[in-house]
Amino acid sequence: MRYALMIEPQQGCSYVDQLAVARHAEAAGFETFLRSDHYDSFPGASGRPTTDAWAVLAGLARETTTIRIGALVSPVTFRHPGNLAKLAATVDEMSGGRLDVGVGAGWNQAEHDHHGFPFPPIEVRAEMLEEQLEVLRGLWQGPDGWSFSGRHYQVPAGLLRPRPVQQPAPPLIVGGEGSPRSMRIAVRFADEFNLSSASPERVVERFAMLDTIARDAGRDPATIRHSAMAGALIGRDAAEVERRSRALLDAFGMAAEGSAWFETRRPRWIYGTPDEARAMAARFEAAGCERLMLQDFLPWDLAHVDLLGEVLVRG
Repeated sequence: MRYALMIEPQQGCSYVDQLAVARHAEAAGFETFLRSDHYDSFPGASGRPTTDAWAVLAGLARETTTIRIGALVSPVTFRHPGNLAKLAATVDEMSGGRLDVGVGAGWNQAEHDHHGFPFPPIEVRAEMLEEQLEVLRGLWQGPDGWSFSGRHYQVPAGLLRPRPVQQPAPPLIVGGEGSPRSMRIAVRFADEFNLSSASPERVVERFAMLDTIARDAGRDPATIRHSAMAGALIGRDAAEVERRSRALLDAFGMAAEGSAWFETRRPRWIYGTPDEARAMAARFEAAGCERLMLQDFLPWDLAHVDLLGEVLVRG
């Protein structure tokens, strides 16, 4: 099993906060550090400071040395695909070829409204995502003069300099909750399909569907990395698990929810003591998951990052 650490910096994290997490993840042996791409703060109190994902990734590219970095995922509505292609190529060069690029259709209408981004219906956003991926591949890999004419984007004469350090292109991640359309998009364009908010049982079902769609399209399913994103909260013993559980509920503004909130998530989270965490990770691996993105909602608890590395990455 391969492991990435994923955080939600829109919880109010500064750049310095995120750098500290990334460096601890690097020291702990994580393969990749990923952050979300949101402009509004949630879960928990609204109105907290947020940062731009790609500005942060550019900084991390220069202030880390071995860990891969990326966004999981950048909404198609935030950036024109030509802009994203240039951003990604730049950050890939700055990092020495350590970038993963996750893209998605977006979902949070409020942050679009707050920042003036159009938010068309999901059917349109899915079309935009397909065209965005076409443009990214074309600008990164196509010949000079490559052209594209879609419903949403046009590239009459493509030319991108420099090309990404990683050739033929940085790895592309597409994912979501496992809709057939997201899988068809991943099969056509992506190096990795990431399934979110799924139990190991659902992972088996969704990955079987992904493999069928890939074979029907003439693609070997083994050429698509199968990954899942799972909430992660662990402690060295039951008391530490309880302390971190209370801290997370406080951060979310849901202290009154108590243990019931976690009970509904335990079927799909890496939660509990080290033995419980390893057992759940083993279930994901048995379900066909090749990489786990551990979604850490306690980004200021650096000892938690260290423990995740000790228990799962190096354990």
